[in-house]
Amino acid sequence: MSILKEKDTFLLDMDGTIFLGNELIEGALDFLDTLKKNGKRYIFLTNNSSKNKLIYVEKLRKLGIDAAAEEIFTSGEATTRYLKRNHEGARIYLLGTPALEDEFEREGFQLVKKRGEEVDFVVLGFDTTLTYEKIWGACEYIASGVEYIATHPDFNCPLPNDAFMPDAGAMAAMIEASTGKKPKVIGKPNKEVVESIAYKYGLDKTGMAMVGDRLYTDIQTGINAGITSVLVFSGETKERDYEDSSIQADFAFSSVKQMIQEV
Repeated sequence: MSILKEKDTFLLDMDGTIFLGNELIEGALDFLDTLKKNGKRYIFLTNNSSKNKLIYVEKLRKLGIDAAAEEIFTSGEATTRYLKRNHEGARIYLLGTPALEDEFEREGFQLVKKRGEEVDFVVLGFDTTLTYEKIWGACEYIASGVEYIATHPDFNCPLPNDAFMPDAGAMAAMIEASTGKKPKVIGKPNKEVVESIAYKYGLDKTGMAMVGDRLYTDIQTGINAGITSVLVFSGETKERDYEDSSIQADFAFSSVKQMIQEV
């Protein structure tokens, strides 16, 4: 019997694993239906912090996936949970979209938008509304010693036809070039993101499997958290990349469609 059949919870990356841009990956619906039919749970785990979970609910529904907000866990939520544990109500200089700003404000954080005001943290998300003014302010704060956090480290966000758009990791590299400082990363591949999910949902990590298309985030998350890792070649990582990589998954498939018989 496949080891995957013994798993009861599947943590599923979205971009590059379930969909690409606004296109559902072939077989994704059948894969999700099979998991439910077999009495298994899935939680969509995404590093894309440009959207909050309600936006993802709507996007998934447009793609034909009936998902509830509680079935989605983002790096933005992981970051607010991390900060609330020890720094509730902190003043944040946030490089993020309006959706991420709303998420932080709903969790009680004070967002500072003018350079020069006192802040407790600089937080970098996948900011598709990034401006030079935001970058300048962030670099000033970080260079002066303000603690610096990134929701996730992904360099690119995959799009259909092998296209991509620069993600938070690319933005962090630009800030590092200016300040010499690297952020503390909260989302994948940090093992705490899995532990946060296990705590929130009351799950046993031994029953989890992480499924995704990126070696340095998705697969490394499985390795760091000590859970089963599954790589799919439907997004960023191609088979030729995998052959040359030191990061190796427990299983590798062309896409979630190929996994259907294994779960």
